[in-house]
Amino acid sequence: MRILVTGAAGFIGFGLAKKLLARGDEVIGIDNLNDYYDVNLKRDRLKQLEPNEGFNFIKLDLADRAGMEKLFQDYQFDRVCNLAAQAGVRYSMENPHAYIDSNIVGFVNILEGCRHSKVPHLSYASSSSVYGANTKQPFSEHHNIDHPMSLYAASKKANELMAHTYSSLYGLPATGLRFFTVYGPWGRPDMALFKFTKGILEDKAIDIYNHGNMSRDFTYIDDIVESVVRITDKIPAANPSWSGDQPDPATSYVPYRVYNIGNNAPVKLLDFVSAIEKATGKEAIRNMMPMQPGDVPSTYADCNALETDVEFKPSTPIDEGVKRFVDWYRDYFQV
Repeated sequence: MRILVTGAAGFIGFGLAKKLLARGDEVIGIDNLNDYYDVNLKRDRLKQLEPNEGFNFIKLDLADRAGMEKLFQDYQFDRVCNLAAQAGVRYSMENPHAYIDSNIVGFVNILEGCRHSKVPHLSYASSSSVYGANTKQPFSEHHNIDHPMSLYAASKKANELMAHTYSSLYGLPATGLRFFTVYGPWGRPDMALFKFTKGILEDKAIDIYNHGNMSRDFTYIDDIVESVVRITDKIPAANPSWSGDQPDPATSYVPYRVYNIGNNAPVKLLDFVSAIEKATGKEAIRNMMPMQPGDVPSTYADCNALETDVEFKPSTPIDEGVKRFVDWYRDYFQV
């Protein structure tokens, strides 16, 4: 298949492109290579992909309407996987406009491209952050998600609503991917594992929020990628038993679906730090901090739908995943 992967220089986009190329798909990768974090890391990811003759990279911003229209005119895609986004909860308080430009304006351009070129299936990154103030756990796709706690979360919920609208109006099959705290080799420098590993190896204090009373459903990158590939292959169908009297948020009367992609096994933040200490062979200097605005104390994914529909469930143990990251980090930075 010919597959468009947006955010191809990003953490998940890079992993997905690599997996698709390995199985023989043609991948058109786009990325704006912004400087939200070190561009060299993004370029080094692309260097891993570029030797593959099935890969074609185009530097392009999702918010560039004319550029996006030309992209969809130049190529007929069998699948579109939109992983490009302005990521990060805390940065959305510093630079809200970046989230609107990329996650809202950019996503409309994706939807319009898919609509006009009749793309058979759009899958797109959502986030566990859409669960917001919900406290009933594990989080289920069947739960209502009307109380986001950050602009980032609101932009991801907006993507799900926008995708549903296009499914309803134009019959565009669309699947939302609610990722739960992705980690692993080639990960983002703004995420906890990267920052903690760097701090511990450099004998610098690491900031631990809510005094360590946090837990996350950490999900290893290979499990995320495997899930996305399987979901991308599976075009969603309308749910014949869907009812407007008791609307199910996870499905619809149109070809629309959302899936949690998580490890279904929350890890306490202090246990996560212990796993990094074990992998690095060094003790962390811990700086206990209060809870940050927009953050949530815990995440926990119900992945029954994922397992039922694509016969796969993320399961990489935290010690194993953290060790692989630390090994990659030492190799990449020659530490």
